[in-house]
Amino acid sequence: MIYLDYNATTPVDPRVLAEMLPMFGIEFANPSSKHPAGQRAAERVEKARGQVAELLGTQRKNLIFTSGATESAALGIRGAVALVAAARPGRHRVLVGATEHKAVLEAAGPDAQTIRVLPDGTLDLEHLRWMLDTDVALVAVMAANNETGVLHDVAAAARLAHQAGALFFCDTTQAAGRVPVTLDEWGIDLAVASAHKIYGPKGVGVLAATRAVRAKLPPLFGGGGQERGLRGGTSNAAGIVGYGAAAALAAKELPDWAHRQSDLVRLLRDELAVRVDTGGEPISVHGQGAPRLPNTLCVRIPGVEADAVLSCLPDVMISAGAACSSAIPEPSHVLLAMGVTPTAAEESLRFSVGRPTTEAEIRTAAGLVAQAVARVRELNNPTRKADYDRATA
Repeated sequence: MIYLDYNATTPVDPRVLAEMLPMFGIEFANPSSKHPAGQRAAERVEKARGQVAELLGTQRKNLIFTSGATESAALGIRGAVALVAAARPGRHRVLVGATEHKAVLEAAGPDAQTIRVLPDGTLDLEHLRWMLDTDVALVAVMAANNETGVLHDVAAAARLAHQAGALFFCDTTQAAGRVPVTLDEWGIDLAVASAHKIYGPKGVGVLAATRAVRAKLPPLFGGGGQERGLRGGTSNAAGIVGYGAAAALAAKELPDWAHRQSDLVRLLRDELAVRVDTGGEPISVHGQGAPRLPNTLCVRIPGVEADAVLSCLPDVMISAGAACSSAIPEPSHVLLAMGVTPTAAEESLRFSVGRPTTEAEIRTAAGLVAQAVARVRELNNPTRKADYDRATA
């Protein structure tokens, strides 16, 4: 198997697992317990909070651990809208980037209004400026897109939101650990991230909220007062410790990873361009020319549906769009928002490389993709398809 779907999830780094294992055994105590064993567990949790805060460029006290970025988005967005509505009843509108993750769009609600993106996938800041008014409660714009890897200028978007008196929410799930993230410098009021994107465990994420916002956020559900009263329930100490270890590694090794992964993505792009039969029309890169994550390549291969290619590609793990939306049989809302036609969107594949990816895997994967595309074209040929149907009848 060649795994090239690291934007969907990553394996747990052995060094991270080594930090987690004691939390399942000798350090199993509840971090809320006041006895020495509980306090030792609590100290591990707080150490992890500091490690994640350093990766995100914010203060430790701003972080609330959750089960993942989806829960964090619900807690942050719904809570922020509720607190603004209570303090300033005239503010009710929520603005979201057109290419946001489905979890953010769901949390923002059906009445949220969409901020356009430009054809390269970057946020249309002039459209945001035009949409902002004194009735806007919250603006939500992601740092990096999960499908195309396109980076947004969230610092500029946050300044515009604040000038209009609105709060600003940022999904950093794909950006954290892959490009530098500095929430405090960017002026972000609320942000979310997740451990399993940076070689940490699944089932743990974080909501970062400034003190002014955090003090007024209503919890999604009650409990024993954990996580500053915003997220009740016994802390997932092992997962949190794993998140902290993964964050520390990401902060330390990010420059080297980014450089290496950029080289691998460039090699993949070149190999696909040389090997794949495009039917005369060149392969196009979504987000070409825009700043993008170093590990992500989203391409359109003209004339072949992505799902058909995947069905002929059992040994290479890639995605047709976002893994979180892959069960939904419709074109990517991200690509449609960029002005890509539904047909072209359905012909698009996402590759995302990771820490274990090698040059040999890239070359082999490109060759296998080329074979799969050739097979799909063969099956799409009416004469060849009739022969195949007779042979398999």
